[in-house]
Amino acid sequence: MDKFNFSIYVLVFLIGMALLFDFMNGFHDAANAIATVVSTGVLRPHQAVAMAAFFNVVAIFFFQLHVASTIGKGTIDPAIVDHYVVFGALVGAIAWNVLTWYYGIPSSSSHALIGGLVGAAVAKAGTGSLISSGLIKTVAFILISPLMGFLLGSLIMLIVSWLFVRSSPRNVDKWFRRMQLVSASLYSLGHGGNDAQKTMGIIWMLLIAGGYTHQSDGLPMWVILSCYAAIGLGTLFGGWRIVKTMGQKITKLKPVGGFCAETGGAITLFIATSMGIPVSTTHTITGAIVGVGSAKRFSAVRWGVAGNIVWAWIFTIPASALMASAAWWLGTKIL
Repeated sequence: MDKFNFSIYVLVFLIGMALLFDFMNGFHDAANAIATVVSTGVLRPHQAVAMAAFFNVVAIFFFQLHVASTIGKGTIDPAIVDHYVVFGALVGAIAWNVLTWYYGIPSSSSHALIGGLVGAAVAKAGTGSLISSGLIKTVAFILISPLMGFLLGSLIMLIVSWLFVRSSPRNVDKWFRRMQLVSASLYSLGHGGNDAQKTMGIIWMLLIAGGYTHQSDGLPMWVILSCYAAIGLGTLFGGWRIVKTMGQKITKLKPVGGFCAETGGAITLFIATSMGIPVSTTHTITGAIVGVGSAKRFSAVRWGVAGNIVWAWIFTIPASALMASAAWWLGTKIL
């Protein structure tokens, strides 16, 4: 592919922006991993974020870089990628994240990034620059990941209810307060494994465009380490506005429900990451929480809150794409 001529200063600036997005991803999505464990009273907020951040970073030892490869090489044509496209994509994604964080809306950082890439690529080179195979599976999992979370969360809840049918509520609560530490850790592991790789893919794309590495080369270790560190730090600072929505407003959870939701969500993330599919941890855990609530009784779910969240999902890709296309144009004037 052609190499684009941009200075090392522009490269450093855009890598810094990418790591800022990664930090905000952890900050924005911290609620996904810790909302249930905080709302059930198993851990205090500062304990929960410390645990989640630790497992975000530990994910480096568990997952291969399939998601990074999908983002870096499988969403838009690498031949059209330059610093303007990356700038537009990152600005679009960051702007949508800030907007939804401010209003406490648990939208998807992942799909904001995909929308940013699409918007910047189309603004530069039209729809022919999009790689349909990578985008189709990503868009398909907007529906599949929350559905999997819903099915697994409700199924695990039903199994647990059957296994502990003769146990007293006190004993059930005692056991699952401990088990929820395991399930929350697993979900944090899946969160770090899938989400940190999305930023790796962006930086990989940028390095290839600038001629600093080749498509056939492996991802530099400094990129891997810095992306895991950035998302861990973001999680450590937490996104408290969204914790309340995820942990309390959709349905009231007890430790057993939190365990089932997190376990169902973690299984979904592990499967998607192994397949190289960049999914939304927000969509996944929301589906699992709704599944757990509806397994108890249909009216336990506040469907109005869940419906508002779904609308945010629908608007994420087009909204971030529109912002990214405007940012791409701005980037061509200032970079």
